[in-house]
Amino acid sequence: MNVRTVLILLGLALATIFALVCVLLTRGRAPSACQHLPPEQEDPEHGQSLVFADLTPEEMAQVVRYLRGNLGVQLVEASRARPSDNCIASVELQVPAKAEVLRFLDGGGARPPREALAVLYFGNQPDPNVTEYVVGPLPAPTSHRDVTVPKYGGKVPYHRRPVTAKEYLDINGLIQRELEKAPRFLAACCESDGSDLVTLTTAPRGFKSGDRATWFVLFHNVAGTGYYLSPVGLEVLVEHGDLHTSRWQLLKVFYNGRYFASTGDLEREFVAGTLETIRLKQPQPDTVLGSMRPRRPPDFSGPLQLEPKGPRYSVRDNHIIFQGWSITFGMSPSSGPRLFDIRYRGERIVYELSLQEALAVYGSNCPGGMSTRYLDGSFGMGRFAYELVRGLDCPYTATYVDRHYLAELDTPKTNQNSLCIFEHDSSVPLRRHFSDSQSLYYGGLRKNTLVIRAISTLINYDYIWDFMFHSSGAVEVRVHATGYISSSFLHGQGTDYGNRVGPHTLGTMHLHHFHYKVDLDVDGQLNSLETQDMEYELVEDPQTMQNTVERLHLRRARLEREDEAAFPLNAPMPRYLSFASPNPNKWGHSRSYRIQIISFAGKHLPTSSSMERSVSWGRYQLAVTRRKEEEPTSSSIYNQNDPWTPTVAFADFINNETITNEDLVAWISVGFLHVPHAEDVPNTVTVGNGVGFFLRPYNYFDEDPSVDSPDSVYLSSEQDPGACGANPLACLPPATACAPSLPPFHFGGFLNL
Repeated sequence: MNVRTVLILLGLALATIFALVCVLLTRGRAPSACQHLPPEQEDPEHGQSLVFADLTPEEMAQVVRYLRGNLGVQLVEASRARPSDNCIASVELQVPAKAEVLRFLDGGGARPPREALAVLYFGNQPDPNVTEYVVGPLPAPTSHRDVTVPKYGGKVPYHRRPVTAKEYLDINGLIQRELEKAPRFLAACCESDGSDLVTLTTAPRGFKSGDRATWFVLFHNVAGTGYYLSPVGLEVLVEHGDLHTSRWQLLKVFYNGRYFASTGDLEREFVAGTLETIRLKQPQPDTVLGSMRPRRPPDFSGPLQLEPKGPRYSVRDNHIIFQGWSITFGMSPSSGPRLFDIRYRGERIVYELSLQEALAVYGSNCPGGMSTRYLDGSFGMGRFAYELVRGLDCPYTATYVDRHYLAELDTPKTNQNSLCIFEHDSSVPLRRHFSDSQSLYYGGLRKNTLVIRAISTLINYDYIWDFMFHSSGAVEVRVHATGYISSSFLHGQGTDYGNRVGPHTLGTMHLHHFHYKVDLDVDGQLNSLETQDMEYELVEDPQTMQNTVERLHLRRARLEREDEAAFPLNAPMPRYLSFASPNPNKWGHSRSYRIQIISFAGKHLPTSSSMERSVSWGRYQLAVTRRKEEEPTSSSIYNQNDPWTPTVAFADFINNETITNEDLVAWISVGFLHVPHAEDVPNTVTVGNGVGFFLRPYNYFDEDPSVDSPDSVYLSSEQDPGACGANPLACLPPATACAPSLPPFHFGGFLNL
């Protein structure tokens, strides 16, 4: 063999070795299909969306600094303020007027000035009151104006202010001092000296305007579990309306069906042997009713939602874009999540979609439970939206967003990762058809939905707020209730008001009602309200003229005035109800969006109730009114503590004005009756406890807009269904190699309390 032949063979061998090495090196790599797709980048509204952006911590701090230097009064930080002090209660965004915003968004006008709304409690004044100031312009404020009287028609009396954490702390101090007067009773009834008992507030706080007397229910406290299921049978009524805490007093005591003038009287009756006492054991962590500690070792084999090529949506500041959707999001510290300027395919559909209020009305044969009507906006549905648990509250790979607020402190606080955004595969087709006649084919589309979620923890209950956006152009709004039920001590005829769920625990019946504002702008601001429903008409058969047939007939109507468009709760309502544009689609029908409500609401408070006007939005499952800048919300944080003279009464919004070709708002109520049962322990489950509504296109388009979705699948008898190029489902097996690198689990939700 000559040298040339040897060199040729050596070269071939080296080439073969090089090729094998390349194969081995690339075998473990992700295929090129795994390259992450850049999220949708086209975002012309991004800069515009900031007109709705919640205040930054820096802006909040600037507002506090300005108020401290320019009001001319001494301000005490709210976390330390007594009722007789002045303090800043909260600072949040002052949402600019719609006309100004639309001039900026649509007309090329100037950007509205950025301003803050500051709520102050003035207790150190001859006439104590609550005052609201608009402060601006941000980020460096130079002026403020008092908007209280223009906004509410008068001053806000001081007794209407929400109860602060400092006030609750002082009340608990008073209760503890009073409990020390009944040591032998507490040792016998509860194996306690009182220091390990916790209180739960009720509301409202009395029976007439000016009252500030609250029933507090006492429970055994066990670390690591909810105390709400361990009542001890003791409830106390505390008067805390005076500006001076030294004058607060315990007015009444309730125990096991009986009322007493004081804890001293309770102790004397116990010592005398005339008090029937239920002797409770101190609950233990491993056996306490309602423990959520796992009872089995963890199992990690459940399904996991992944995005092989990364998210198909983009989030910049407060703006989201996803497959034709454009959404601006925010969070009110009091009323919770709110969305603005919702557009599909470049057209605005909704100007504002916001939660307004959550009401819980309880029943019991104990004084605290029987009088409770919680208005959660007063407590803070946005403020108490805490950090979400990655992989449980939202998918592991969701996008998590921090929210900031300033309430009862002079420094802003951050609830990190308290709002999440994700694309959800609902595992049901959005639409599909299998053809087995004439031609053989299958067509379908996966129901993938963009979800915006926050979860508020309001004492015992957790509310899951979902806003969902479908490729059909529909918007879905849903709320689920979970968390702990509230309970009373079981005595007498307690089961007339709920079910027994523990040895001495009555799960008390209650109503959940939620209210939403939907400012629809369907193909423009000017809309009308149209209804459609069905009737049967008896007609002669045209062929025989002898027989009759019940023919289904469509009944159409246009509602002209607000009174016609106020539909009482649980009363029949037209099955189709739409906001209609004066402009037609290709087929000659008004471009419209339909409102479809999914609710199982219980009965509303009787209108004869002295506090009903404060929740008069609950009279209606739907009410449509003309939009007015002076009617921005259906409730108020001040309604909780003075429901007898409500600061905002929604019933006044309905005054029979014309609603034809006007800028209209739909106010929607949803809810359900909850009679707690054994399966509500340890927690109420979300299954069956969800309500909401849809906003669905109705002749708005010329066809279903989802035909343009990249997720469509079409199979025919003439094609190879396994070809990845023609069938995206055939691309899934190689895509499973594209599992993303998941971030480490982290949860800091306990650090900011």
